[in-house]
Amino acid sequence: MSVANTFWEKKALKDMNKEEWELLCDGCGRCCLNKVEYTDTKEIYYTNVACKLLDPKSCRCSNYPERKRIVPDCIQLSANVVKSMTYLPDTCAYRLLSEGKKLQDWHPLISGNKSSVHDAGISVTNKTISEEYVSNLDEHTIRWIKPIKLKNKKKSLRSSK
Repeated sequence: MSVANTFWEKKALKDMNKEEWELLCDGCGRCCLNKVEYTDTKEIYYTNVACKLLDPKSCRCSNYPERKRIVPDCIQLSANVVKSMTYLPDTCAYRLLSEGKKLQDWHPLISGNKSSVHDAGISVTNKTISEEYVSNLDEHTIRWIKPIKLKNKKKSLRSSK
């Protein structure tokens, strides 16, 4: 994709085709991290515990076509869903565009380099443990992704593009 084709600046999320939608994903893997919601503080903390399907090196789903069948609470993002998901990472292209913001300089569509998200330190490459090996998420909260302050209570904390 050439940077000259800046479809994300010309189209609303709801008007993008499947290929354009998929190209928006920067491959950071942050949305595939389990999160912990603390109802007393109304904050969501990310953990270093990843969905069992997240490949820890590539930060991509290891079985993307079948993810909903294997992980039933995996949320498929759409333009409508993105608006209500306040716990998407603040670096997420879907979130940024839905809020009328620009893509980050390290985003592969801007940089022209698929590894720029890893080079910039945004991705979760080699920073995670699979949920298959964890029983207590509270012991795995992280600070390298800032917590999210909730305005409205949300239930499901698992997402996927």
